[in-house]
Amino acid sequence: MRERLAARVLLFDPDGRILLMKGRLPSGPSLPAAWFTVGGGAEPGESVLEAAAREIREETGFTDAELGPVVWRREGPHHLASGERVLFKEHYVVARCAGGEPSRAGWDEVERALVDDIRWWALADLRACEEMVHPIGLADLLPDILAGRYPSEPREIDWS
Repeated sequence: MRERLAARVLLFDPDGRILLMKGRLPSGPSLPAAWFTVGGGAEPGESVLEAAAREIREETGFTDAELGPVVWRREGPHHLASGERVLFKEHYVVARCAGGEPSRAGWDEVERALVDDIRWWALADLRACEEMVHPIGLADLLPDILAGRYPSEPREIDWS
C-alpha cells in the first residue's frame, strides 16, 4: 500500500480557539460530515512543516501563522478521491495566527464540494460538541497543547 505523508494543523488564534473544518470524505460524499483540523497531503519533496504552512494559506487564507512543533502522529488506511487506498501518515503541527475570518478563496474543487463549514472553537464548545470530531478525543488531547506543554517526541494517537 502506498504511503501518503500528511500535515494536520492545530491552528490557534490569540484566544486559544482552534480552527476546524466540517466536511465529508471524497470516498464517502453522502456520509455524515465531521469536524477536522486544517491540513492535507504533502506535495512531492515537501516537508511536513512546508505542507502545514501551505495548507494553512490554501485552506484559511492566513499568511501570518507561526509554526510550532509536531506534537502527535497517527497513521491508518484511507481512500483518496480517486478510490485508491493509501496509508496516511499524519503529523499534527501546532500553529498560531492572529485569527479572524478564514478565507475560502484558496479552496480546490474537492474542498468546495465537500467542506460545509469552517470556524473557531473554544475548548468548552468542543467538549460540548455532539457531532463527530477528528481525531477522536481531540478535546481531551488539547489542554496540554493549549498550556504549551508539548511532548519531547510526537505522541502516537489512535487512528479510529
